[in-house]
Amino acid sequence: MCDQDTLHDSTEHLNTNEVSRRRFMTLSAGGAAGMSLATLLPSVANAQTVTETDVNITTPDGVADCYFVYPSAGASAAVLVWPDILGLRPAFRAMGKRLAESGYAVLVVNPFYRNAKSPVVAEGASFQDPAIRNTVMPMAQALNATTHVTDAKAFVGWLDQQAAVDKNRKIGTTGYCMGGPMVMRTVASIPERVGAGGSFHGGGLATDQANSPHLLIPQMKASLLIAIADNDDKTDPKAKDTLRAAFDAAKVEAEIEVYTDAQHGWTVPDSAVYHEAQAEKAWARMLDIFGKALA
Repeated sequence: MCDQDTLHDSTEHLNTNEVSRRRFMTLSAGGAAGMSLATLLPSVANAQTVTETDVNITTPDGVADCYFVYPSAGASAAVLVWPDILGLRPAFRAMGKRLAESGYAVLVVNPFYRNAKSPVVAEGASFQDPAIRNTVMPMAQALNATTHVTDAKAFVGWLDQQAAVDKNRKIGTTGYCMGGPMVMRTVASIPERVGAGGSFHGGGLATDQANSPHLLIPQMKASLLIAIADNDDKTDPKAKDTLRAAFDAAKVEAEIEVYTDAQHGWTVPDSAVYHEAQAEKAWARMLDIFGKALA
């Protein structure tokens, strides 16, 4: 959840965890700007050679600037990536490239294209900074269930026009923080095309609102990975049970797990609470599910 409760929990974690506190200070001082993409994440065994490009995609609401990276040879299953509340930036480019090196044609989008081109924050920016929160929160709050779906359909439609994408294979999608609901709505709104989804510390997946993402589960025909942060689960312990019941009732395959000692944001390498071991566990689970569902 990208909210004050999670902000409080993350701040508490930084205050009590010396390794995370040092990492936060380094990132805040701009240390991430000096990191190469290769040093942000573990390397990929037998990595494929990839092609990287910045692209512009027309949607019903404008033109979205995105990052497209794909294996240089042949056509591959596509994956649509929804970043967290800090948007498309070097960390998500690194994650997209790593996924492409694993054999996927990856589109990482700028969810805030209606307001600004990416990156919308400087390298090393933190949600802990009030000025950063004041920048991104209005843009995030301007998005809704309708924009999630119209964007998803535009991005998937664009992917299906690319020679690098194998149209005979299902598409996957991943989302982080506010991207979790976007994953759920992408999977539900394009069920014949999207075969797998992964939500990492996604916020608001199961709420008491009429447009709660979990109510869309009966429309899904995909395999899902729901990776939950430890502190998010403590804040809303019933959410995972609501999701489990909904997936089971709809007979939709879903792996739901709370990642112990992992704070909200733990999978993103420029996060002050990045937890490499648990991030790698979640990444491996995603690759396993994608390998089966998108084959």
